[in-house]
Amino acid sequence: MKLIDTHSHIYGPEFDEDRVEVYERAHSAGVEALVLPAIDSECNGAMFEMARNYDNCYPLIGLHPTSVNDNPQWRSELAEVERLLDACNGGASSAPIGSAERPVEHFWGVGEVGLDFYWSADWKAEQSECFRRQVELSIEYDLPLVVHTRNAWDEMLTLLEEYKGKARGILHAFGEGVEVYERIKRLGGFVVGIGGVVTYKKSALAESVPHIDLADMVLETDAPWLTPVPFRGKRNESGYLTYICGRVAELKGVSPEEVAEATTQNAKRVFGL
Repeated sequence: MKLIDTHSHIYGPEFDEDRVEVYERAHSAGVEALVLPAIDSECNGAMFEMARNYDNCYPLIGLHPTSVNDNPQWRSELAEVERLLDACNGGASSAPIGSAERPVEHFWGVGEVGLDFYWSADWKAEQSECFRRQVELSIEYDLPLVVHTRNAWDEMLTLLEEYKGKARGILHAFGEGVEVYERIKRLGGFVVGIGGVVTYKKSALAESVPHIDLADMVLETDAPWLTPVPFRGKRNESGYLTYICGRVAELKGVSPEEVAEATTQNAKRVFGL
């Protein structure tokens, strides 16, 4: 089977001691590509380095909503996202790859961006402003979004409905009911990211997956978080994507190979890989 992990933070400090081994285990498990979502400028350097070192690691750029919560300088962070997109995807830069002006050859999406009202409801307006601008950037550069949503599904989908037919991408870490999935389908252009939560007991996602078309899903780990069974409670890694694939296959009543083929093609289509 060939798989694509559409959401891996393998560049994070949780992997500093064994990043090469984690990458090799993923490769041995059939994970042929890893999509690397951004968080903020503090994390970008490590992500850029990972993307430069491995041809099958595809970097995104964006400002995570929890960084808007915690960072009073979020507008400066957002301006940096805009600058990097122009430098790497604008087509005009002659700076060498690896320089501050052009740290990677190309960004493959705008993410991880979105709304997160779990930790605090005090920054709703700021998060919405920041997310809206990044949706507009994704349209301007014709890039998919990778959207983080926590305790904000109605607000998220209401905002995205304003860009119906223009914005596209992945609703990351989907764990909602069929009604939310049907609302996402009506947006057009979006698929849902299925991760380790699908393997948990009493998982609402496990109840939804039988009703989600294979054409509307991609697989993801969100490593090092949301570790699937049988490794729940330990650090997640991209090689565990096979357990997510297997559980989806069980719930859909199809073979793991069929799930792998469909979700890999979906990921390639979304990101233009």
